[in-house]
Amino acid sequence: MSNLDPKQLNALQSMGFSVALDPCGSPSPHDNATACDSASPFRHLISLRLSNCSSDLDLSPAALRALSTLRSLSFLRCPIPPINRVLESLESLNLSSNSLTGTLPVDIGDLIFLRNASFARNSLSGPIPETMSAMPILSHLDLSFNQFNGSVPVFISEMKLLKHLNLESNNFQGVIPFNASFIKRLEVFKIGGNSNLCYNRSLLSSKLNLGIAACDKYGLPVSPPPAKSDKDDSVSDYDYDGEDGGGGGEENAGGGHHGPNKLVLGVAIGLSCLAFLVFFLFFLSKLFG
Repeated sequence: MSNLDPKQLNALQSMGFSVALDPCGSPSPHDNATACDSASPFRHLISLRLSNCSSDLDLSPAALRALSTLRSLSFLRCPIPPINRVLESLESLNLSSNSLTGTLPVDIGDLIFLRNASFARNSLSGPIPETMSAMPILSHLDLSFNQFNGSVPVFISEMKLLKHLNLESNNFQGVIPFNASFIKRLEVFKIGGNSNLCYNRSLLSSKLNLGIAACDKYGLPVSPPPAKSDKDDSVSDYDYDGEDGGGGGEENAGGGHHGPNKLVLGVAIGLSCLAFLVFFLFFLSKLFG
């Protein structure tokens, strides 16, 4: 007999969770795992992880409402529908690797207590919902390896507690709205693998090695310049002078080897040809007397 709240026990059963063992007991089953509080007379779930779920997994509003005491919810390789707003008290939500499609629901912003959110390795698309700006204590956000598109929203840089941000391998485009101070305060920052995304060279140094190209004056990614044999190792592939780079448009403005001036070279060649012609005419006049 389990001392778990009977409503929550029924909810687990409706999800296909085996309750042959006490969900609040130890150890938890291998694929599915739970953690409970110490309330009396009935304990309540505070953490739930479901793995390799069956296709008939039931996540009805009634079942989720019964699990409103959850603080951490994780699914792995489960065909789940969107999580609705009945779990507003969640602090951790992991929906990675679940073959999810579509867009993030706008009511994701209702999870105002969420600290950790991972939606990595799905097939999610669309923009990042603006409602996420209402999540004040979010510290870990992983949207990597999806198909998110649109611009990276400015509000992310205003999340004061954010420490882990992974946006790599998506379809984001435009100029990233982050400055160096924001990026340096992050413990993890990944944004590579977005071929239509670029960074502003007046705000960010190429030495940050972001994995994306610099922007041209139109806000579009530029291609790296061809490699040079005498290239200074301290200069990034994306760090070169152009008319939008603030360093002058001259080819040799950044230093390095200076070739001969084209005008001087042209004059020298012309004079050489003229001298040869004069000598040739002189030679002919002597030859034919």
